[in-house]
Amino acid sequence: MREVVILGHGLTLEQIVAVSRGSARVVLASEARQNVRVARKYVEELVRQERPVYGITTGFGKFSDTFISGHQTAELQHNLIVSHACGVGQPYNTDVVRAMMLLRVNALAKGYSGVREDIIDSLISFLNQRVHPVVPSQGSLGASGDLAPLAHMVLPMLGEGLAEVDGEVIPGAEALLRRGIPVLSLSAKEGLALINGTQAMGANLALALYDARTTLKTALVAAGMTHQALRGITAAYDEKVSMVRPHRGQQAVALSLVKLLTGSALTTSPGELRVQDAYSLRCIPQVYGACLTALAHAEQVAEVEFNSATDNPLVFAEQDDVISAGNFHGEPLALVADYLSMAVAEIANMSERRIERLVNPQLSGLPAFLTRSGGVNSGFMIAQYTAAALVSENKVLSHPASVDSIPSSANQEDHVSMGGMACRKLREIVMNTQRVIGIELVTAAQGVEFQGHSGLSPATATAYRLIREVVAPLGDDRIMYPDLNSGYELVQSGRVVLAIEEHMGDIIVVPER
Repeated sequence: MREVVILGHGLTLEQIVAVSRGSARVVLASEARQNVRVARKYVEELVRQERPVYGITTGFGKFSDTFISGHQTAELQHNLIVSHACGVGQPYNTDVVRAMMLLRVNALAKGYSGVREDIIDSLISFLNQRVHPVVPSQGSLGASGDLAPLAHMVLPMLGEGLAEVDGEVIPGAEALLRRGIPVLSLSAKEGLALINGTQAMGANLALALYDARTTLKTALVAAGMTHQALRGITAAYDEKVSMVRPHRGQQAVALSLVKLLTGSALTTSPGELRVQDAYSLRCIPQVYGACLTALAHAEQVAEVEFNSATDNPLVFAEQDDVISAGNFHGEPLALVADYLSMAVAEIANMSERRIERLVNPQLSGLPAFLTRSGGVNSGFMIAQYTAAALVSENKVLSHPASVDSIPSSANQEDHVSMGGMACRKLREIVMNTQRVIGIELVTAAQGVEFQGHSGLSPATATAYRLIREVVAPLGDDRIMYPDLNSGYELVQSGRVVLAIEEHMGDIIVVPER
């Protein structure tokens, strides 16, 4: 994807990733420019008339009843940014910051915020010329939106704060000079329009969604390899089972497993080795299908949010109206992020149980800890420990953030979403889960060595070859963490999914109703 045209609507997850992690350029559509001009003209008329309108001719929060004269509006907006830049903690990664800026551009382009085109053009210049504000990751309550993170995003536009350019963190003014981007002076409404929104939450949710989708697909591949290493029974994935419990997620995962295992010489039938498998194999369609359903629901909510006006107040120029409301409230994102956190944690939970089955000789029928010389060698014993530690950490992180609220702004903002925390810890859970799936990939490949990897299905044989390019079969003990990191990289990069889908199409195909 070489270019993303911003309309104020229709922005997709794939476009967000193409800009935040790729090199796609951003262009503002002419129709969006016209909408922005109309709203801005209306705001300037409100200022001229000195009508009392929140955030335009008044202060903010508890100061909403304090009138601000026209000659003070620039000072008001500038002070808003510098006073709200109270973020702390580790800075967000570049991909999150770029997604934040893109989402803010799309929201402003809808034409309900009342900013000048210069504001949007400055953000687009930052994206296209790769100027990345340093944005601390902590400090958002998720209402009134992501005030602190977005204020840090704006600082370099004003020649303040810090920005990363060419891999170097430098003062905002120097970053503008280096790229030839003019310093902005904010006018009426513009500071508030830039920071009153859900774009830090949305950026984290967008990238977590994209990564979770790839992680779930890779988890199915890993599960397919483990299934063969353990000589699993494929009957549990028969389409007749899902026909009588027709959850679409379950149906899709069952179909996926059948595709992944087609052509294998390492699967069995009921009674051949055992009558039925343990739940971590037999119930993959039911568990991962539910996770897929959660992911699909979260994507639907996110797509609406990515293309919404989340400012306050909202400017309806054609109706001669300005409405102060609460579209900045992050509850929709907070709830789905908490829901998805539990779903992604479950992906890891089940994977860790399969890892345990692989290394436990009482459950696998394979050599203990997948080493031929147990005792002198520990094999994959501690790889399972690491997976167990990660899933335990996920359980703590899965505690919902959205059930909490702390009043702020002298009780004017008396209920907040905590969506910033919900979306931020969701990304941690996704990364932990990617590491667990990476451990399963490496462990399952070792298990297959004892069954004969030539018997693998064509799809999982592709994954096996990728693993063996970076991780050799384990003989005597060696330092293991590079192997586990290589497994993580295969998951995180999407290489396994890309290689398999090149030959068999999409790993997960949700059936039509």
